[in-house]
Amino acid sequence: MSEEVLINVTPRETRVAVVAAGVVQELLIERASGRGLVGNLYMGRVARVLPGMQSAFIDIGLERAAFLHVADIWENREPGKPIEKILAEGTPLLVQVVKDPIGSKGARLSTQVSLAGRLLVYLPHDPHIGISQRIEDENGRAQLRDRLKELVPAEEKGGFIVRTLAEAAAEEELAADIAYLRQLWATLRQRSLGARPPELLYQDLSLAQRVLRDMVSAATVRVLVDSRENHQKLHAFAQRYMPQLASRLEHYAGERPLFDLYSVEDEIEKALSRRVDLKSGGYLIIDQTEAMTTIDVNTGGYVGSRNFDDTIFKTNLEAAQAIARQLRLRNLGGIIVLDFIDMQSESHRAAVLEEFKRALSRDRTRVTVNGFTGLGLVEMTRKRTRESLAHVLCEPCPTCEGRGEVKTAFTVCYEILREILREARAFNEAREFRILAAQSVIDRFLEEEAPSLEMLSQFIGKRISVQVESSYTQEQFDIVLM
Repeated sequence: MSEEVLINVTPRETRVAVVAAGVVQELLIERASGRGLVGNLYMGRVARVLPGMQSAFIDIGLERAAFLHVADIWENREPGKPIEKILAEGTPLLVQVVKDPIGSKGARLSTQVSLAGRLLVYLPHDPHIGISQRIEDENGRAQLRDRLKELVPAEEKGGFIVRTLAEAAAEEELAADIAYLRQLWATLRQRSLGARPPELLYQDLSLAQRVLRDMVSAATVRVLVDSRENHQKLHAFAQRYMPQLASRLEHYAGERPLFDLYSVEDEIEKALSRRVDLKSGGYLIIDQTEAMTTIDVNTGGYVGSRNFDDTIFKTNLEAAQAIARQLRLRNLGGIIVLDFIDMQSESHRAAVLEEFKRALSRDRTRVTVNGFTGLGLVEMTRKRTRESLAHVLCEPCPTCEGRGEVKTAFTVCYEILREILREARAFNEAREFRILAAQSVIDRFLEEEAPSLEMLSQFIGKRISVQVESSYTQEQFDIVLM
């Protein structure tokens, strides 16, 4: 399937959309204030060693200390020493970020350095040649390994992982990638000798550059960039490292915003909604929590067949395609549980699962799908590499604090009545209690709950008055003693 890559650049934000068959398949957003850290190299300092967890916190100059597990200490892969025998507080340490900070968790680190080129990943400490799992042909894998061994200098102590794009690469391209990565590592190693921790030694490429390096493939028809300056920078970058892509880079100079032209802005709004409507009339409900993401499939108004089992089957087939796209679009990761509409036919279940796996084959992120459980659910995992789209663009609602619900006005009324009763017992000298609350709550006190307010006033022997506070949310209230 051919695709186009759209790059929208503003001074503080870069947004990338991958469009295939006229539909947005992926969205990536990078802000200057929150640029991803994966791939960055730091000279850090050991802040704290935790023998009980066999891990350590490393100060790399971020707001939160980063996390290093003993299994990620490359030098310890064979001896298997406990972490307290390897690291001591205050020790400088060369580390690389392998996972961005997510939520309340700090960045995850490794001491095994890997430097990504377009065709290869260089492992300076590991004399191993590996092949991307996406290259499935065994003969092709063996040939690639042999080709690379011929090109790697005899004195090289490190190793390489061959990326998917290298499958069709020429010898000159592979040799150029090897030379570039070896030179980059030599420069970084020299820089690390005089570093004072915590210090950033190497920052990974910008989002636009990473897109050219990692995402543009033979299926990419063109890459449109709506900034002349950034188009020129990307063109220079492409000519130096991937000249075969330079001709596909185009500067978009149209009057209409690039993302509006391809309806990307509408897709972003839809990707922040819980509900996703299917063309058949069915719909998905997507709920993202700290522990997992759940996706529920519903038939909705779909009545496309007289046979109800057939209606369910067709809805689930369409949902399988839509879910695969939503996972990429929203960048949902971790544990994901899918609740397809119950199907009695085992062949229908198998067909839906097969369709889902086929739709997932286009995903660049590693996914693992299990079959239907005894409860009819499909469990899967998708590697969590960065924050989801919702976490990048949104924050918890200050009113409901991320619950997705607020207490009803009646519930708040009854809380206020109980609070006044407590206050009356504690402050007997008060002459009057004044309720400050949102309009919706005060309306209940003036209408349905007026008898309750009057009854409480008589019971405590004090006057109770009400006052609207327009700035209050429905759950906020104050009781003022007069």
